[in-house]
Amino acid sequence: MKKLPPIIIKKKVSHGGHHGGAWKVAYADFVTAMMALFIVLWLLNSGQQIKEAVGGYFKDPTGTAKNVGSDMTGAGENFVISKDNMEQLKEQLQKAIREVPNFDKLKNHIDMTVTNEGLRIELSESATGTFFDSGSPKISGDGSELLTALAQDLGKLPNKLALEGHTDSKQYTEGGTYGNWELSTDRANAARRLMMQHGVGENQVTQVRGFADQRLRKKDEPLDPSNRRISLIVQYIEKKEAPPMPPSAAGGAMKPLEGTPKPTGTAATSPATSESHDKQ
Repeated sequence: MKKLPPIIIKKKVSHGGHHGGAWKVAYADFVTAMMALFIVLWLLNSGQQIKEAVGGYFKDPTGTAKNVGSDMTGAGENFVISKDNMEQLKEQLQKAIREVPNFDKLKNHIDMTVTNEGLRIELSESATGTFFDSGSPKISGDGSELLTALAQDLGKLPNKLALEGHTDSKQYTEGGTYGNWELSTDRANAARRLMMQHGVGENQVTQVRGFADQRLRKKDEPLDPSNRRISLIVQYIEKKEAPPMPPSAAGGAMKPLEGTPKPTGTAATSPATSESHDKQ
């Protein structure tokens, strides 16, 4: 029987053929993820101002709220601290001072309270001195850092500021001419000078007060170091209410009351007489 020749099947091998576009999508996702990672790493090593600016952009990409980089609507001169939004300022300042070096060491000596007068920021001393050198109006390094941070934020506001100095009841050496009255006033003034060098306006500070030991923080412990402190008060700005509209503008000309007799006669009132009558 005659054998048939073997059947040979040739397979065409394709090199570099078309693989579709799925890899492009995967590559784009990878690049996007890497970009997000680099942005996060950059933000972690950036300052508070940059973080707030980036956060403000994502909260309001169009910029219509004019609130980029701040939790305060209309920051700067357009933002007025009243009784309605003083808590908002308190939160903003707390964020700012957390960036101050050695904040963990200082945080127990910083107290912010909303009062009837405004936002009161109190910086109290320790036994060895925290914001000032012991027994001196000279501001320490930590005190300078903190007051500078506060000045940069408060200087953007139209609100007036008042500064107070307080001491404990420990007296200076008898016979000296320098005492607690002088120390409390000098410390408040030193804080004022430093803050005006770092953002607070020339006309923004309205009062510098020295109370010596007359307003103790701990009345039962007059020698406690926390009685030695300076207080910074951000005063309210009262909202101006629109003046009431005169009756003529609200509802047209006034109508005579019912029962009022109508004037008789034909005598006309001169313009000068009418104007004089209106001004009375």
